[in-house]
Amino acid sequence: MRTISRLSAAPPVPALMVQGVSSNAGKSLLTAALCRLLTRRGLKTAPFKAQNMALNSFVTDDGKEMARAQALQAAACGLSADVRMNPVLLKPTSHTGAQIIVMGEPVGQMRVREYHLYKTKAWRAVRKAYKSLCVGKDVMVLEGAGSPAEINLKAHDIVNMRMARLADARVLLVADIDRGGAFAALVGTMSLLGRADRARVAGYVLNKFRGDATLLTSAFTAVSSRTRRPFLGVIPMLKDLHLPEEDSVSFKLGITPGLFTSTGPDKTCPPQTLDIAVTDLPHISNFTDLDALRAEHGVRVRILRRAEDFGVPHAVILPGSKNTVADMRFLQKTGLAEAICRFSKQDNATVVGICGGLQMLGQRIDDPLCIEDGGRAAGLGLLPLRTRLREVKQLRRVAGRMLETVAGTALSVEGYEIRHGQSEPISRRKKHDRMAPVMEDTAGRVLGWGRLEPDGRARVWGAYLHGLFDADAFRHAFLNSLREKACFAPQTGCVYSLGPELDRLADVVEQNLNMLSVYSLLGV
Repeated sequence: MRTISRLSAAPPVPALMVQGVSSNAGKSLLTAALCRLLTRRGLKTAPFKAQNMALNSFVTDDGKEMARAQALQAAACGLSADVRMNPVLLKPTSHTGAQIIVMGEPVGQMRVREYHLYKTKAWRAVRKAYKSLCVGKDVMVLEGAGSPAEINLKAHDIVNMRMARLADARVLLVADIDRGGAFAALVGTMSLLGRADRARVAGYVLNKFRGDATLLTSAFTAVSSRTRRPFLGVIPMLKDLHLPEEDSVSFKLGITPGLFTSTGPDKTCPPQTLDIAVTDLPHISNFTDLDALRAEHGVRVRILRRAEDFGVPHAVILPGSKNTVADMRFLQKTGLAEAICRFSKQDNATVVGICGGLQMLGQRIDDPLCIEDGGRAAGLGLLPLRTRLREVKQLRRVAGRMLETVAGTALSVEGYEIRHGQSEPISRRKKHDRMAPVMEDTAGRVLGWGRLEPDGRARVWGAYLHGLFDADAFRHAFLNSLREKACFAPQTGCVYSLGPELDRLADVVEQNLNMLSVYSLLGV
């Protein structure tokens, strides 16, 4: 039975909300798991997160931008991604500023104080989106952001308890026990919440646990006695779970199991293993472009933070960036720019740039309108391209093909564009600057360029398409082209699909969370 009276303004749809005691507590994946379980139960379910701050974004079928996490949760429900599931997206471009995206469209670059003044408009968009999304649904699963107990942010809250009140949602409070301090964080969070908000918390979930859960009994008793809330589940640490991360916290820490390792050149790969180094940019975005690569057997994807850790990789990838000029300066300052250029001259080297990474491969990047931080930076100079950031943002789903200049055969790819940058070839004066298209869409529009070698293949190339490595045939051909250079045996590769991984996640949550209590909270 629902124990909290429904607000008259709230849509009459049962709602459950997942909040955390901190960022990176595992809220997004737990929300995805609950969406999957409720959908498998035959309920029409939809996810919702009022405001997300993330650099991993996704483009919907109608060309709107939203957080990648809510797109994954939509897939868990068997739904297409819909911007109403994430009406407000903040994409940080610096420590104090972010691009604000409302209902899939950028509305401006704002600093914190400016955005606080804008919150009234943002909240109206949130309320309208939630009310519309609820139509025809049996249940809603909401996700909070950070912690609901950040007392300096309570006055401006539109994503945690204020949203829970609007939806009349019961709350599961999640803590990451792997990082330590979980029990203190749960007690502290409850003590900082107001009485009405505490009443919404139905129970606790411990996430990312390693070991024997029976050893936690005394802690459960102490915390439940103090806060009068039960523990509803202990979710084990899942190894090699190939699902997109919401933000770059785990990437930056280098601790995500089975994902990236901060190994340097002194720690060699196992035999017949490809070593792919990825530059860890301060403003890295859409690093989920690499998920399909890390899911492959015989491939190690590692973070590259310092020039001295460069080693001898088989390929270097420059991922996307939300502040390309600043990140290009970072590469120059750290010596990574010089190391990449030196590496590109080796006979078997491969250097790839995706979106912002493509821009960095060029000669120059200009941001005269201060779309990001503003200014100008020299690129790596590996491709005769110049890039200018323009006011209108390119957002669209794309189907196209990678030409034979990359992997030896033309292969279909699909994904999405998210960019302000417009890159144009510079007239080439040097005979060895043999640049040519490497990717085009179905209309023949060029989306990537490469520098051709005498054998007609591109050793340095880049493309504007996010998600291009998700295409199994292209990814396998690309990796086997690297193996060929390294004199490794070719491999067939894996099939990259989120469906089985979502089911695996849901199965584990179902086994370790008191789902009877969850269903009771929802009245289903």
